[in-house]
Amino acid sequence: MNELLQKTGAVLFSGGQIDRDTALALAGAGEALYRLADEVRRHFMGNRFDLCAIINAKSGGCTEDCRFCAQSARHHTGAAQYAIVDRNEALDMAKASDRHGVERLGLVTSGRSLSARTVEQLSGLLKALRAETGLYFCSSVGLMDERIAGALVSSGVRRCHCNLEACRSYFPRVCSTHTWEEKVATLQLARAHGMTLCSGGIIGMGESLAERVDLALELRALGVKSIPVNVLTPIPGTPLGDVTPLTLDEVLTAIALFRLINPDAVVRMCGGRQQLGKAQYRCFSAGANGAIVGNYLTTNGNELAEDLAQIRALGFSFAREAAHA
Repeated sequence: MNELLQKTGAVLFSGGQIDRDTALALAGAGEALYRLADEVRRHFMGNRFDLCAIINAKSGGCTEDCRFCAQSARHHTGAAQYAIVDRNEALDMAKASDRHGVERLGLVTSGRSLSARTVEQLSGLLKALRAETGLYFCSSVGLMDERIAGALVSSGVRRCHCNLEACRSYFPRVCSTHTWEEKVATLQLARAHGMTLCSGGIIGMGESLAERVDLALELRALGVKSIPVNVLTPIPGTPLGDVTPLTLDEVLTAIALFRLINPDAVVRMCGGRQQLGKAQYRCFSAGANGAIVGNYLTTNGNELAEDLAQIRALGFSFAREAAHA
């Protein structure tokens, strides 16, 4: 195993890539794998840490049947429902993120796509947020067409977030009302409109380690450079509500392999990391170099100031700090 780890490091540091078989062979290396992933992260990305936050801009009532999601109308979770977030509430959240040095803010909407009315409302909200903060803006609005993509770019959105959620072969076991291919088409459309891409998935939905590796490889093939990794939070009332959560080692192994497969991407810890308690911060010494901070869509995250202090203590600097240094 040591020989394979050394060979993998040499390949990556010289600009090469690892294949599926190599990733799977490395999966059992434990702490040695995490150390290699951390070395690869430092080599390609330095100690710059990428912070973002999200606002649940449109909540609940979704027509889709994603098996993990509290916001599907097909599940009974008690998730909040509203057509558009209150503007003052959104401004308060955005200003708090801005004060703490968060770089990007994502507006997330439930539903398969956006109606013309919701596009108009989001555009107005973006205008207000841009006027009062120094944040960059992302959107996570489901499937897009030319009309939606053009309107969002015109409103100041610079990045499109659309998670693949799972690899192509496993996706039909996650959702039946839209396809993996439709998600890829949205990402390609966003890129054609000048947006950068943010796409990842959820680990712990019943997929195998090999299928997590497949997702990481698919993201590499798409050229995605911001990869959010969510750890399933089993939500009562959803079909995955009784799934046994992943162990810490399973999470760390996945993060490390995502890093080795995508050495120059931001690997971003997102929803579900709070389930690991203080041990969640080990993810940032196993290859991850980004995070969503604050609360998520329907689950609570960590207290923001504490989160930032823990990350800074690991030797990271935040993007906006580096820009003003």
